[in-house]
Amino acid sequence: TGFFTTMQIPLLMGREIDERDRLGSPLVAVVNEAFAKRSFGNRNPLGQHLTLMHGYPKCDVEIVGVSANTLYGNLKGTVPPTVYLPFAQGGWGPVQGMVYELRTAGNPLNYVHAVRDLVQRADQRLPLSDVKSQSAWIDQEINQEITFARLCTAFAILALAIACVGLYGTMSYKVARRTGEIGIRMALGARRGRVVWMILREVVLLAAVGLAISVPTALAASKLVESFLFGMKPNDLPTLMGSVATLVIAAILAGYLPARNASRIDPMVTLRHE
Repeated sequence: TGFFTTMQIPLLMGREIDERDRLGSPLVAVVNEAFAKRSFGNRNPLGQHLTLMHGYPKCDVEIVGVSANTLYGNLKGTVPPTVYLPFAQGGWGPVQGMVYELRTAGNPLNYVHAVRDLVQRADQRLPLSDVKSQSAWIDQEINQEITFARLCTAFAILALAIACVGLYGTMSYKVARRTGEIGIRMALGARRGRVVWMILREVVLLAAVGLAISVPTALAASKLVESFLFGMKPNDLPTLMGSVATLVIAAILAGYLPARNASRIDPMVTLRHE
């Protein structure tokens, strides 16, 4: 398999770099879509020639393929115009460093010693350093974004907990102030279930109004953090539905528990207190 197949980079036109591109064969290159649009516009880039200046002498290279745009070395920037050259053809000037990509079936770190032995057998002068998995490299590149996401998650959970506690405290205080009214209603024959539903109805209405305001606000505010997300949509429906369900359950409990406790009070004790 060639480089683009191994790296899972889609090839849009032409062919990829393969075994035929060796020392002594015509110099070829594959460019990405950004390079093709910038240099050739709507023209077909296949068969066009590039003159590379960093080799000595100047190199005339034929474009044999166009690949899809892909980020390299930076996950947060724009895709630069890129030219892929076969190293086996040589003539590209001195190489200060080289990165090898190895695709494995299991944990890639389990193959470090085997790869190091192969490199040493090929040339003992070649150092092998900074070995890490692609997932670890990506985590390192977006370390600030991961920290930011964890902090936002912690603060969001804290805000949700405070909202639930505040809602329960508010409803408990409101029901406590209506203890006399509840006692009178029960003294006049009101059933406990009807009293509890009276309180729950107000709580559900209050929660519905709050959600009608907060959900559109959350959807609009999520656009502000979209640039910090990689491979995720800014509006995560399961998370949003989980938050809504938590608030609804908290609202129901905030109304039900105080109302149930108030409905169990002896009406005569309430009336004597009044």
